[in-house]
Amino acid sequence: MSNWSKAESLKYFKDKVNEVKTAMLTTYNADKGFNSRPMGTADVDNEGNIWFFTNEYSPKVSEISVENTVSLTYSDVKNHTYLSIVAEASVVDDKAKMKELWNPFIQAFFPAGLDDPKLTLLKVTPTDAEYWDSSSSNMVVLFNMLKATLTGKQYDEGKHGKIDL
Repeated sequence: MSNWSKAESLKYFKDKVNEVKTAMLTTYNADKGFNSRPMGTADVDNEGNIWFFTNEYSPKVSEISVENTVSLTYSDVKNHTYLSIVAEASVVDDKAKMKELWNPFIQAFFPAGLDDPKLTLLKVTPTDAEYWDSSSSNMVVLFNMLKATLTGKQYDEGKHGKIDL
């Protein structure tokens, strides 16, 4: 990606996040260490910020209020693509932004809808992003692994690099 423009890097990043949609968000708690949980992505904006809906009173929000460096991992095992993101998280209480990002899926977690007093947004701003992309079918991956084993050469995992946002 070193020869990609910022716009091309952002498009690749957004496409990969939107293909997977669910990330593992990892926060840190001084007493318990690292805590991970799945989060459904609401949006990736044009600056590369990733948006999530969350409960304002959840443990993750408490953890972010103390240590706002987080990690996000997106894994698309079927297509052999992965993203690892280090980011700064912040809680954003913006009803207009919530209305813009709202979709029926979120209603399952917040039945009171946009009027739910616990509803808030989590804005995650990437500081470092890395990708692995072999974009091959399972048969091609298996064939390439077998070929590496038989020839004694190292398996070529495909493309890997940093994403410049």
